[in-house]
Amino acid sequence: MHDFTQDLAELAAQSLARTRRVVAGAQGPVLEVDGQACLSFCSNDYLGLSNHPDIVASCIAAADQYGVGAAASALISGHGDAHEQLERELAAFTGQPRALYFSNGYMANLGIPCALLGAGDTIFLDRLSHASLIDGARLSGAELRVFPHNDTARLEQVLARCKSARKLVATDAVFSMDGDLAPLAELAAVCARHGAWLLVDDAHGFGVLGPQGRGSLAHAGVSALHAPHVLYMGTLGKAAGVAGAFVAGDATLVEWIMQRARTYMFTTANPPLLAAAASAALRVIERDEWRRERLRELAAQLTLGLADLPWRLLPSPTAIQPLIVGDNAPARALMQSLREQGIWTPAICPPTVPKGTARLRISLSALHTPAHVERLIDALRQAAGVRQ
Repeated sequence: MHDFTQDLAELAAQSLARTRRVVAGAQGPVLEVDGQACLSFCSNDYLGLSNHPDIVASCIAAADQYGVGAAASALISGHGDAHEQLERELAAFTGQPRALYFSNGYMANLGIPCALLGAGDTIFLDRLSHASLIDGARLSGAELRVFPHNDTARLEQVLARCKSARKLVATDAVFSMDGDLAPLAELAAVCARHGAWLLVDDAHGFGVLGPQGRGSLAHAGVSALHAPHVLYMGTLGKAAGVAGAFVAGDATLVEWIMQRARTYMFTTANPPLLAAAASAALRVIERDEWRRERLRELAAQLTLGLADLPWRLLPSPTAIQPLIVGDNAPARALMQSLREQGIWTPAICPPTVPKGTARLRISLSALHTPAHVERLIDALRQAAGVRQ
């Protein structure tokens, strides 16, 4: 039996060992981490909804009505009226004919390619696609082809040469480590020309981008009416502040996924109280435009404040603001320097990002204030030795 002691020591020597932190209390801009109060820039709660009183109240009311467990898979007896209502609301909110509620985004991205593809088919992935899309592609049994990041011209070339009967292109909409956007309108057009489905993972754009937060497809002007070959996957544990995920698109495609996605068929359904909370979150997302406006203002403030530092802030129109440091050890040292000043901003190192691009992944929330961001700017400038 293999002993992983030496393997773990090698990870630590390369500054690649990961450490869990114990967070006490509710999520928010300030967290108690390992007993210390920290200003947090590491959460995906982009709109600050995880503690919204309306959403919490919906969850409590649903717990009183339904209890705390679904007790079965959705295809047995776990699909309740709260789940059904959420799916109808998600379809309407995203402008799609139908939606299917998954337990989480990783399970959705594992299940969808496996439902649509098999041996003899081909799946094309953007080079920076999320690990869940990569794993789903591998599990599908289809041939896996990787195209350069956001390179629609190269994708068109390889699609034109592909002889497979079934083809699927999969990409993040907002890339979680760089914060940049996929060219969704161009990708949808390329896929339509070559008879391919397009699967869009909008984990980090849903709620943040598009009119009323309706997501990256709406932001790009891609409508279901003109793009029935596009499948939209969104998560409900980030900007929506709850848990779960969904895929929305053509009703026949979604029905087939429900019939064949093993990660949907063979797992216990999410508790109804989460579905009810997600429904409440949709109403807040649609109503509170100020939350998206606050994110834009804070991002502009951060960009201006870090402009003359030795580290490069990648341009991003989202809540994800990556600060490229370079090597692993300096990135971790910078993270530790901030922690000592009571600020928690995670260092992201390979293999999550390419070698030589270790970074601080700064995540903004609508509940951050300009004073919070100014404190982060001051701490980074101090760490860089730049005069205030």
